[in-house]
Amino acid sequence: MNKILYLVVLVIVLFSCTKPQPSFVAGYANGPENPTEISFTNTSANGDSYVWYFGDGETSTVDHPIHTFKAFGQVMVILEARKGTESARDTQYIEIPEPPRQKVKIETPMGTMIAELSNTTPAHRDNFIKLVNEGFYDGLLFHRVMDNFMIQGGDPDSRNAAPGQQLGLGDPGYTLKNEIRELHYKGALAAARKPDGINPNKESSGSQFYIVEGKPYSSIELANVGSQYGLTFNEYHKKKYAELGGTPFLDNLYTVFGQVIEGLEVIDEISKVQVDSANRPLEDLKMKISIVNE
Repeated sequence: MNKILYLVVLVIVLFSCTKPQPSFVAGYANGPENPTEISFTNTSANGDSYVWYFGDGETSTVDHPIHTFKAFGQVMVILEARKGTESARDTQYIEIPEPPRQKVKIETPMGTMIAELSNTTPAHRDNFIKLVNEGFYDGLLFHRVMDNFMIQGGDPDSRNAAPGQQLGLGDPGYTLKNEIRELHYKGALAAARKPDGINPNKESSGSQFYIVEGKPYSSIELANVGSQYGLTFNEYHKKKYAELGGTPFLDNLYTVFGQVIEGLEVIDEISKVQVDSANRPLEDLKMKISIVNE
């Protein structure tokens, strides 16, 4: 009986020794001054191959990768070790601090707005910064203005456009994949786009944007919007829409990539101007956008 028990224990031990045993250690790749770039040391045993899942949609099969995170906050990182038909995972939570948000200054005849660009929409953020640095927006018009709704600009065709010229179809020659994550509170800086019928993936215009004015929503009104559009709002959302206002019926449809943090009253001033039948202001409202260096 003791021999049989010994053999069973030996088989179990040998089998456990052959199974992959994943483990890893994470640390800064270039010091805490660059906290989004993390190096991973694979300390696993008995694995023939490895797959890393970084929690931001990216993967790697490198044994000891260095990864720059696009996500921030508590990010779940998984190392999967494989050997033959066996596999096992080590899951750890890595804290990635949010990098400073880039600010931009939007100058208009009605005053100046300061907006922060969102780090949760890196493609839109980086594209906007690129265009601003190129001076793309300087001299363009807010070509579509709707009171209690939003103000829109960024059409390159609006530069030196003749009075009455229809605008809104211009772009820099490309679109951006949607990054629909943020909500449409008052002051939301969001990407315009073509309708779903010709744009089922909700891709954003490469340059046109709008800034939300909207209105405050009571809990009942917000619940009605949620029911109509299949949206769910938590207590934070309800408080924000009640106090600040916005356009919740646009949530989950357009990419919000920034937020006006100073000069919300400028949106109100612009939204009150006289417009023609196409909602173009009768008097040109030119913009100038620059990076705020702090």
